[in-house]
Formats: sequence, C-alpha cells, structure tokens
Amino acid sequence: MAPPLLLLQDTRLTFGGTPLLEGAELSVSAGERVGLVGRNGSGKSTLLKIAAGMVQTDGGARFAQPGATIRYLPQEPDLNGFPNTLAYVEAGLGPGDHDYRAQYLLEQLGLNGTEEPARLSGGEARRAALARVLAPEPDILLLDEPTNHLDLPAIEWLESEIASSRSALVLISHDRRFLEDLTRATVWLDRGRTRRMERGFKYFEEWRDQVLEEEERDQHKLDRKIAAEEHWMRYGVTARRKRNMRRVGELAAMRKEFREHRRAVGTVTMTTAEADVSGKLVMEADNIAKSFGDRVIVRDFSIRIQRGDRIGIVGPNGAGKTTLLKMLTGELKPDSGKAKLGTNIEMATLDQRRAALNPNRSVRETLTDGRGDQVFIGGNPRHVIGYMKDFLFLPEQAGTAVSKLSGGERGRLLLACALAQASNLMVLDEPTNDLDLETLDLLEEMIDDYAGTVLLVSHDRDFLDRTVNAVIAYEGEGRWNVYAGGYSDMVAQRGRGVEARPGEDLGRPALVAAMPAPAKATGKRKLSFKEKHALEQLPKRIAALEADIEKLAAKMQAPDFYTKDPAGFEKTSAALEKAHANLTAAEEEWLELEMLREELGA
Repeated sequence: MAPPLLLLQDTRLTFGGTPLLEGAELSVSAGERVGLVGRNGSGKSTLLKIAAGMVQTDGGARFAQPGATIRYLPQEPDLNGFPNTLAYVEAGLGPGDHDYRAQYLLEQLGLNGTEEPARLSGGEARRAALARVLAPEPDILLLDEPTNHLDLPAIEWLESEIASSRSALVLISHDRRFLEDLTRATVWLDRGRTRRMERGFKYFEEWRDQVLEEEERDQHKLDRKIAAEEHWMRYGVTARRKRNMRRVGELAAMRKEFREHRRAVGTVTMTTAEADVSGKLVMEADNIAKSFGDRVIVRDFSIRIQRGDRIGIVGPNGAGKTTLLKMLTGELKPDSGKAKLGTNIEMATLDQRRAALNPNRSVRETLTDGRGDQVFIGGNPRHVIGYMKDFLFLPEQAGTAVSKLSGGERGRLLLACALAQASNLMVLDEPTNDLDLETLDLLEEMIDDYAGTVLLVSHDRDFLDRTVNAVIAYEGEGRWNVYAGGYSDMVAQRGRGVEARPGEDLGRPALVAAMPAPAKATGKRKLSFKEKHALEQLPKRIAALEADIEKLAAKMQAPDFYTKDPAGFEKTSAALEKAHANLTAAEEEWLELEMLREELGA
C-alpha cells in the first residue's frame, strides 16, 4: 500500500468543555477517493480544516508529505481583498502551475474572471472557489459541501471534472449521488471517533447500521451483566466472610462505562399533520404562459395533478422553476391560459430561502408562534420541548435565537414548522438544503408516508429518484415537459440530464417572480452615469433597508408594545410595511441593472 500523503492520528479537540474529537484519524494516499460522513455537528468540517492545517488541535499528530499540494474548499468562501474572480483564482496557483487553467475553469463554471467579489451571488462565489482549488491540479482536494448553491448542470460538470482528475479526494457532501459516484472509501465520524470502510458511500448505510446494531447488542449484554453483578452484590457478598474486591471493582468499572457510554445521536422523528382529504383533482394547468418583458419563462404548459401524486420540478438556475411553482399553486397568475386548484386544498410550504424564519425569535417562539409552550400538530396540543426533540433540538436550545442556529438546524426548524401545519398539499422548494443524510432519509420516508400530494423543486438527483413519480423538466425557451418516474427515468427518456441555459452564467440565481427582464442591448449602448451610480449605491441602500427592517421587526415583537402605545404600534407597523416595499423595489432595480450591465458587457 502506498504511503499516505496526509495523515491525522489520535486527533483530539474540545470546544466549551465538550469533546468534539476524541482520537479521530484520517489517512489519504495518492489517488484515493474518501467520503467523510457523519451527522450535522459531529465535527466533519472541523476535521477537514485540521487536515488542511487551518485548525490547531488539543492533541494528536498531523503529517503531510513534503512537497504535496493540498487545496481546501470551505463551505463559505471568502473573496475579500481581491479585485475580481480571476485574481482570486490565480492567487491559488503555485509556482509550477499553468496560468491558463484559472481562466479556463472560470469559463467552464459560467464566470468570465471580471466579476467583483462584492457583487457575487452565493452560487457564483462557490464557482470561483471551486476554480481556485481545481486549477493547480493538487495532490489532495479537501472539499466541504462543494455542491452547495450549485444547480444540476454545474453539479454534473463538477462530478465529471473530479472523476477525471488524478487528485486524491476527501469529500463532505449531503448529495448522496455525488458521494456514491466519486468515493471509493468511507470515513465515518461518530461521537468524536472515526471508523473507516474500504468501500464507497454506496455501501455506507448498510455498514453503519450493522455497526450500530452490534454496539446496541454489546450494550444490552453489559446491561444484563451489571444486573447479574448487582444480584451477586446483594445476595452473595453478605453470605461470605471475605469480600471479593476484584468483582466489586469490576462492577464499579462497568457502571462507569455504562454512564459514560456515548450513545449514537438520535434520529429525527417526522410526522405530518394531515388535513381532510382533498378532491381527486389537486391542480390543473391548461396552456399557461408567463413572460417577463421579452423573455419567455413558461410557454403553453399543461398538466393535471391528482391526489397522491409526487411531482418534481428540475431545471438550471434562472430557468423559472419557482415561477412555475407559484403559477401552479395560484400564488402567481399566468399571462395566458388557466391554472386552478382543486377543492378542499390545505397547503403547507417550505421556502428555500428560509424566509419564514424570524432571526430574532427563539426556537420556542418560532414553533409556538409566541404563544406559551404548546405546539399544535393538526389541532392537537403538544409540549414544545417534546416536539423539539423530534427534530434533534436539545431542551436548552429552546431559548436560542434563530440567527444563532446553523444552516442545518434552521433547515430542521423550518421543516418542524411546515410539518406542524395541517395539510393535504405539501410544496417544498429546495427542501434538502443543509440537511444531513440521516435527516434526508427521514424526510424521504415522510414524503412516502404522506397521504396528500407533494410538489417539490430540487437539485438533488438521488432525492428526486427516491421521492417523485413524475418530473417536470425545463426544455429551453420557456418550454417544460412532463416525464414519468424520477430523475434517472427522465434522463433515460430524454437521453440527457438538465443542461445549462445557452449563453447564461450557470451561477445566476432565478429571477424574482415579479421582475421584468431588461430590454435587449442594441448598437453601442452603454450604461449611463446614472445607471452606474445606481449599481454602486443600491447594495448600500439594500443593506440599510435590511437593518431598518430588523430594528422595526424587533420593536414590533415587544409583548407589551401595543397595549402601552397603540398609536406607536400602528406607526411602526406602517413603517415596517413601507420598508419592505422599498427593499423589494431596490432589489428589483439592482437585479434589472445588473442583468443590463451583463448584457452590455459593461
């Protein structure tokens, strides 16, 4: 076996008195493809940072082969201090690396190198960071959630690029298909320790379940042995004149082991509050169409969705998936054609932007809507702490502000809110964002058991294969088509997966539903001074408006505000509404100008 390029041994790290890593190990040899898996909060990202040499441990050893190049992709790339994306990527190149790869990879990822870091979306920043770590063709790639913020065309391109690379790989990802396709070994980080399997992620879950079953059996045997020893202590010792101190010591050691045994982290318990049965026809669209300016988003689309259907919507970023979803659910009217909901529809929604969560509210207030300690699940009361435990929140987190939660915790909290609503139609827009693999499994089971109808948008190929019975796919130029089965079935029928929109950045986010597209450039048209000034000033205005909204919202949430000052409450409420309207207008103006700037090449 080849000597390791990178080796971590007996890695120990403690945060706030609680051990995060207790003897964790990681070994990476040339060409190896390792998946690093574990629950959210288990320390995967920390272990990867230790491997990259970015975090100092409390104990253990780190060895990197002299001369080996290691490149690390963080979850949140920082491009501050660089004038544009090309400079950022070139800064990651070594003395012997080829300069052309920086520009080449940026173009492959839908960027041109002139983008200013301050104006990048989350997806664009992720693409620039990917170009930076891939460009040097390093000996080892350490990738932390590389598919975050990427759409399907970008995910499939990245998968192909890594598969053809000679770099060794350590990969953290919640995208099961991505892990299955790229890994050949799996390291499981659980309760501070690592276990390694010399097979890819495809075999991980079966192996993990066997390990946990064996652990539970061993623990059960220990329970029974303790009971037998306690029986001997009560009835055997008193009958003897000499006390067997060895057996007394063994019992004390077993009790200590039992007390200190760190059981496997629990699983999320998901149940849905189901409303009365809907009509057989849940929604129907007949030749619906939608355009923003001269850009067609949806062209003559028709579908009938029956009770119990599970429908997935797929397409590149900016194709109009969310716009189509809003038209089907009645939130947005089509320009032509008809869309209608069936009878007795009770809808629960999950917003990909986590917009339903107030960052200033606590977990308890979010779940109870600020009313006491009871959560109503389909009209039935339940104590909030018990419901929190179902979604892996600790009782002491009840008072934690939403703004202090991790991305995965916010995702679980939003799921908890959505599933508490009585519904027979569930609309999920990117529900898999920030969820760990175990929580994804349970979400899939919940969807399978749900008696109502499910409509979802997702870039997760495996999740789509496991949950939907039909896929609405973007075909280009506003055309959408329906395919029976999951994502893999759609690929088999079409002969290809989801493709990027021609001539557009892969990372460009979907348009705001109500925003008109800018007029096409003609002749030698350039941005006017007024337009350039607005592009520079609008981000500052948007940030100021967001800060005002946060202050006004916090003021409104004071429990005695209305009773003490009704007039002030009304004034603040009006100011908050106006601030929201101004923010929407500013965001739409910035997006329109930014698209115009891009079209003009300014």
